Amino acid sequence: MDKRYEKLLESRDYVRSRTDFRPKVALVLGSGLGGFASELEVACEVPYSDIPGFPVSTVPGHAGKFIFGTLEGVPVVCMQGRVHFYEGYDISDVVLPARLMRLLGAEILFLTNASGGVNKGFDAGDLMLIVDHNLMFFPRNPLIGANIDELGTRFPDMSHVYDPELCDIIRETARGYGMDLREGVYCQLTGPSFETPAEIRALGALGVDAVGMSTAVEAVAANHCGLRVCGVSCVANKAAGLSPTPLTHEEVQEAANKAAVKFTALVKGSIARMK
Repeated sequence: MDKRYEKLLESRDYVRSRTDFRPKVALVLGSGLGGFASELEVACEVPYSDIPGFPVSTVPGHAGKFIFGTLEGVPVVCMQGRVHFYEGYDISDVVLPARLMRLLGAEILFLTNASGGVNKGFDAGDLMLIVDHNLMFFPRNPLIGANIDELGTRFPDMSHVYDPELCDIIRETARGYGMDLREGVYCQLTGPSFETPAEIRALGALGVDAVGMSTAVEAVAANHCGLRVCGVSCVANKAAGLSPTPLTHEEVQEAANKAAVKFTALVKGSIARMK
């Protein structure tokens, strides 16, 4: 058996020893949404550190646990904190949580994050519906290596990674709240350094609207294993060269926290429509 799949099954079996909760929606909580768990009727929590061999986040603001519960009658599993490639984990560990949530029963993966605005029309605090992504500059596609046939096909189609019907639900939810929702292409780079102004100019020329250090590899792995994917990014700052001030992680966290109320409302309202 493929060692990555064996590790995945071990993680599943451990979580199943703690709860038989079967989620429909899997939600990855990015910066600014750490408190989203308070919206759930919580059934069970499983810290990542309790799961044998499971990757644990080292980034400030990422708590590091699965939270199982219901939201407006929808069974949900939340990842309160994610792991990133720049933390030194193998790419298979970075996408292991998304695959695990699929094995636990999830049908939909709702990805959230904080990003830098490449589109000059975007401002800090804007919410952007991710309609496509660019992984051209990321060094390792999460599907490289022997295919895990139990999860999906060797050459999965990526024409519609972000499910059109789910995107429509998020658009309708935003309209219902009178919320200004941006739309655009997200690019994942490795980090942990922020981008240079030259890199941002290049990304802008390629049609990228927002850039960050997570999410796209999770979307690829999720699409591969049959999850329907959607995503919303909180634009936490203007990217390098578009702002007169140096970029800091604290700035990202502060901007994401300020947008948390409307971010939470959009995610909660959208999930409620995914019954």
